[in-house]
Amino acid sequence: MAAGPVWSVDPRTGKPREQVAVEATPQEVDEAVRAAHAARGALADAGARAAFLRTAADLLDEAAAQVVEAADAETALGPGRLTGELARTTGQLRSFADAVDEGSYLDIRIDRADPATAPPRPELRRYKVPLGVVAVYAASNFPLAFSVPGGDTASALAAGCPVVVKAHPDHPATSELCAALLRRAAVATGLPAEVVSVVHGFDSGLELIRHPLVTAAGFTGSIRGGRALFDAASTRPVPIPFHGELGSLNPVVVTEAAAAERAEEIGGGLAGSVTLGVGQFCVKPGLVLVPEGAAGDRLAGALAKALGETGPGVLLDHRMRENFVAGVRERAALPGVDAPVTPGSGGEHTVGAGYLSVPARTLIEGGPYELLLEECFGPVTVLARYAGQGEAAAVLGRLPGNLTATLQLSAAEADGGPGPAAELISQVTTLAGRVVVNSWPTGVAVAPAQHHGGPYPAATSHSTSVGGTAIERWLRPVAYQSVPDALLPPELREANPLGLPRRVTGDRA
Repeated sequence: MAAGPVWSVDPRTGKPREQVAVEATPQEVDEAVRAAHAARGALADAGARAAFLRTAADLLDEAAAQVVEAADAETALGPGRLTGELARTTGQLRSFADAVDEGSYLDIRIDRADPATAPPRPELRRYKVPLGVVAVYAASNFPLAFSVPGGDTASALAAGCPVVVKAHPDHPATSELCAALLRRAAVATGLPAEVVSVVHGFDSGLELIRHPLVTAAGFTGSIRGGRALFDAASTRPVPIPFHGELGSLNPVVVTEAAAAERAEEIGGGLAGSVTLGVGQFCVKPGLVLVPEGAAGDRLAGALAKALGETGPGVLLDHRMRENFVAGVRERAALPGVDAPVTPGSGGEHTVGAGYLSVPARTLIEGGPYELLLEECFGPVTVLARYAGQGEAAAVLGRLPGNLTATLQLSAAEADGGPGPAAELISQVTTLAGRVVVNSWPTGVAVAPAQHHGGPYPAATSHSTSVGGTAIERWLRPVAYQSVPDALLPPELREANPLGLPRRVTGDRA
């Protein structure tokens, strides 16, 4: 079968802009993976890796106007949002370069031999080595930070793993532009360009996950697509780790005291979080537990006002727009579900923001209302009005894993010790990878303590795709027992020629 053309499409009009590439054939995927595998030795030089990552960041910054223009033309996310996303992308490239220089990600541990223990302990030296070629599946909603130059690529390269990216069809021109800049950076720092490559096409994604030289994969996308790739990774003759970020409802609980204290503030903040990026953030609040009564009514009124003042927006592509409109319509048609501000079609190419409202006890009953506990990608959320914390806790008990869970507490609850707020913290900790209090989950800081993941289906592993520890996904530990110093890797030699941080047990004063 002939490879099909890959078109860049304007989501504002639905019209093709230009043909960017052609879909990769199985032979071309094989060639890309084999070239990456052959280049992996060049990444063993930590200094070269760090220089590569910094040069890539510099080149992306120098081409900022071109990169932002290309991404906006393909995603309609807007220059302001994309300028910020580019800064985040280059910032995380530089932060991983700093991590490579610092070296603690290698987790070097040395246990001195101790013949006095029972049984006697031999000399052991342990560190981490790169896995090999990593397949990265780019995200639709972050054409930079979670795509070709994004966190999966940056962390894998920092670990010493070459990368083959399966580009997302929503932004192929942006992907090609960023790939060219990364490959230019590689050559400029003495590395083979093949340490990063890009392939296009649905079938190429399947070929990648099945390729015997691919050793791990990173994915950000839908539950359906991610689960299919996860299953393929698990059923290979040699299974490989698949670090997938799939779907998330990101529940919010507003306590009765918080609603009474600042209903209007919470309602306005919620509207801003739900509509940020036209509701296309993976951490958008999709279910909000709000108390019944006057305070909850005030919150709902503030939310309705703010959403009503939000203009229509363009989603990433027309398929997503159709899925959003159909998903909202199906949810709104359930008995007992109200749509105080009706979300859905805002025009031929746009969507309007809104919210649905339902009694919380309906969600406890399940049945067709399970649909309201599934992510709906776009600017909509569900307000579940609860009567008492027990009812709110029962709804939380029905939820699957999430990326985030948010609590809106009163000042007194936030300052208190054991009590209802502490119980809520405990319950949502079992549900989510990040717990937020009196803020909103949209916006994921790139920081050492960040965790972007969560119990399934939020993610398929317990790792993070954001922050310094994301590098750990692409490494495996190796221990050396009683190996002569001259035969050890430089990282483990007694003289510590690379000056790396290490933990040593058994030293005697």
